Amino acid sequence: MVEVADGVLWAQMPLPQPLNHVNVYALDDGTGWTIVDTGVDTERTRSAWRNLLSGPLAGKPVTRLIATHHHLDHIGLAGWFMTEFGTELLTTRTAYLMARMLQLDTQDRPTPQMVAFWRSCGIAPEILAERETTRPFNTSDAVGPIPLGFTRIQEGDVIKAGGRVWDVRCGDGHAPEHATLWSHDGELVIGGDQLLGSISPNLGLHATEPEADPVGDWIDSCMRFRPYATDTQIVLTGHKKPYRGLPARLGQLIDNHAAALERLRVFLAEPATACDCFDALFRRKIKKGEYGLAMVEAMAHCHHLFAKGLVTREVREDGAYVWQTRASQ
Repeated sequence: MVEVADGVLWAQMPLPQPLNHVNVYALDDGTGWTIVDTGVDTERTRSAWRNLLSGPLAGKPVTRLIATHHHLDHIGLAGWFMTEFGTELLTTRTAYLMARMLQLDTQDRPTPQMVAFWRSCGIAPEILAERETTRPFNTSDAVGPIPLGFTRIQEGDVIKAGGRVWDVRCGDGHAPEHATLWSHDGELVIGGDQLLGSISPNLGLHATEPEADPVGDWIDSCMRFRPYATDTQIVLTGHKKPYRGLPARLGQLIDNHAAALERLRVFLAEPATACDCFDALFRRKIKKGEYGLAMVEAMAHCHHLFAKGLVTREVREDGAYVWQTRASQ
């Protein structure tokens, strides 16, 4: 572990995917530790945590776990900590309910709702055929059982951890009610995936809420954070390295999607499905392993333009949505 500030330790847990790691943090409460995020539920990750608990964390108990959001790489071992060590789980209500619901929802084959949603994206026929007959990835593959009961944190709460006082501010878009923590001393921000530095998080539309607007939620969240951002804060993120310069980074995160939306609006002068928009939106070829994330992000951007009244949406015979820029635009 690396000490990034007084009483705040940083480590990276392995992930079995191209991103290859997730950041976790340990805040020194004196007699115990508050940890932030966990990694996925694998024996490799549990072994890494055991090494940390008996080594750099000096044998003190992990009394609290703060999960920034419900994604499996951030909450995967919450149940393990709660069951094995009696750790208290602190997270937002949405994160807890989403994580527990998804962990319990194990499917051997894609549900009709999932298949219908993929069709609405305009998924490539060969990829759809493969997915329809293959066991999908289930959250339970990487998230252990989460016991009943948690402590809710929400927008506006103030919590004490690591010798500091923190304001809870929540964002949306990448994950609903994603918690971020802002220290009162102005030194640190724990940003999870909401405030990543050198990469941008996936903003995907999913079958769980197919009429949501994650892109709009994301832009609104970045705007809300701006008044609290300073150039001197160290931002501790969910992936990659900590950084300074949060005001500029928030501007980049907003501008990145504004530019993508404008490219998409121009491209949709001719009717197209979300999966037809990959080149215009991402400006690179999408590989097979990236197809799923690209599909849900393209769908989210098309739906944002639709929510803004900038494009129309028609259902094709095969169930795909066909989007087109309004003639007046």
